[in-house]
Amino acid sequence: MKLRSIVGGLIGAGGLALATNRVLSRRAGDLEVPFGTERTYRWRGFDVAYAEAGDPDDPDMLLLHGVNAAGSNQEFARVADRLADEYHVIAPDLPGFGRSDRPPITYSANLYESFVADFVREITDRPICVGSSLSGAYAVAAAREGAEFAEFVLVCPTATTMPGRRVWLRSVLRSPLVGEGLFNLLASYPSLRYFEADHGLYDPESVGKEYVAYKYRTTHQPGARFAPASFVAGFLDSTVDLGGTLAALDVPTTLVWGAQTDITPLDDGRELAETADTRLVVIDDSLLLPHVEHPAEFADVVAGRLQRATD
Repeated sequence: MKLRSIVGGLIGAGGLALATNRVLSRRAGDLEVPFGTERTYRWRGFDVAYAEAGDPDDPDMLLLHGVNAAGSNQEFARVADRLADEYHVIAPDLPGFGRSDRPPITYSANLYESFVADFVREITDRPICVGSSLSGAYAVAAAREGAEFAEFVLVCPTATTMPGRRVWLRSVLRSPLVGEGLFNLLASYPSLRYFEADHGLYDPESVGKEYVAYKYRTTHQPGARFAPASFVAGFLDSTVDLGGTLAALDVPTTLVWGAQTDITPLDDGRELAETADTRLVVIDDSLLLPHVEHPAEFADVVAGRLQRATD
C-alpha cells in the first residue's frame, strides 16, 4: 500500500509538471521576427531562420548572437537598423535557438563552428562579422578552417564559459519532465531579469520591458531547452586559441568591451588585444552587451567612426 501511494504520488507530480510546462508554453505566445525580413537556410536537416536588412548591394555584415539560455538574433534588434543604413545585415538564429529548428540532438561547439563556416560560404560574401561572446570564437574557428571574412568585430569574445563538461547535467536538463521543469525555472522572468542585471546589462531599465519579454518567449518555445542544456553543461565551449589564431589570421579585428563587465573582465580584453595585436575599444556604462545598451556608439565603432581605444 505504501509503495502504491509513492508511485501514485510520483505519477501525480509528473502530471502536474507536464501540465505546468504546457501552460507556460501556451502563455509565452508566438515568437515574432525581431527585425528585418526573415529567410531560411537549410543546413544539415535544420531550417535555420535568419533576419536580413539593408541594401543587398552594400557590404555584407554577419551578426552572430551570443550563446545562452535565451540566445537569439533579437540581441541585435536595437542596433540592426543603424547598421543596415550602411551594410547588408544578415543575422541568423543559431541552430537550436530563436526561430530556427530546435531538435533534441546533442549540440556541440563543433556543430556551431561548422554552421558558421558553411553559412558564411553559402549565404554571405566575405562579410564583416560581429560575433558576441562565445559566437566570436565560433567565427574565429571558422576562419581558421578557410571561411573568408573581411573583418571581425568581436564583442567580449571568449572560447570558454563553462569550464569542464558535465554529462549528467546535460542529461538532467534534457529529460522530459524534470529537465523541462528546471529549464522553466532558469527561464522564468525573475531568473532572466537576474542574469541581465548580473552580467548582461549595466542598466536593464534602459532597454525596456520587451527585451526580456522576448527572451521569455524564446525560452518557452518547443525544444528550447536542448541547446542550452549543452551550453550549461560545458559542451558549447570552443577549443580555439583566440589570441594565437587571431594573430595568425589575416583578418582586421576590433575588440569591443563593456567597461564594467566582470564575466569576461576588461583585463582579459587588454590581454587578448595585446596577444592578437588588435584594436580594443571600450564602451563605458556597459557589461557584456554594449551593442544592446549603446547601439549608436556601437554602430560608430563598426563603421570606424569611433577610434577611442584603451591604453
